[in-house]
Amino acid sequence: MSDVLLWADCEMTGLDVQREELCEIALVPTDFSLVPLDEGRDFVIRPSRAAIEGMGEFVRSMHTKNGLLSLMESALPLEEVKGAILSYASRFVSQENKGYLAGNTIGSDKKFIDKYIPELSAMLNYRTVDVSSIKELCRRWYPEAFASKPVKHGDDRSLADIIESIDELKYYKRAIFRPEGFEEARAEVEASSLLKAWQARGIKLVDYSNVTKKD
Repeated sequence: MSDVLLWADCEMTGLDVQREELCEIALVPTDFSLVPLDEGRDFVIRPSRAAIEGMGEFVRSMHTKNGLLSLMESALPLEEVKGAILSYASRFVSQENKGYLAGNTIGSDKKFIDKYIPELSAMLNYRTVDVSSIKELCRRWYPEAFASKPVKHGDDRSLADIIESIDELKYYKRAIFRPEGFEEARAEVEASSLLKAWQARGIKLVDYSNVTKKD
């Protein structure tokens, strides 16, 4: 099992993976203590002319303001950049030693990676680490901690977004992941187990004779 988180952030011409295209991807590898294994790399990509011309006003304005639009005009197309992306990623993950894709709302990025860079997807575990999931739980379970989370300064550029996402997860790790005693926590959860409540209603979901601890 790999202990590498491959943080990714993509900028696209829009959010519809069926017709929009990648225009930037950044990668930063860390371990699970969130210590960077490298400074990361940013790759600007030139989408097709149709994708550039078809950008909605909001996305066009955003990419104009952050300078990405002018950069992508002079960048190489994906097929010419893909080799460098995969070469960089393969320093840290591989099909034999899959890493875990990480980021904020990483499902959106993963859709584009799966479609446009499937060779990178093949180096990644099917499980992901999504900071936005923790963010939304923190917002509702620990509102005081949420109110004190780090302020973000990014301008919708991929590498900056990743670095700030790593810092955000570092904050949640210290602010809300605070063990109060593993045995006590397990006893409390098992005492109020939804699984047991469902079983008590006659809805058999598991075989309790099977004590294999699955993750």
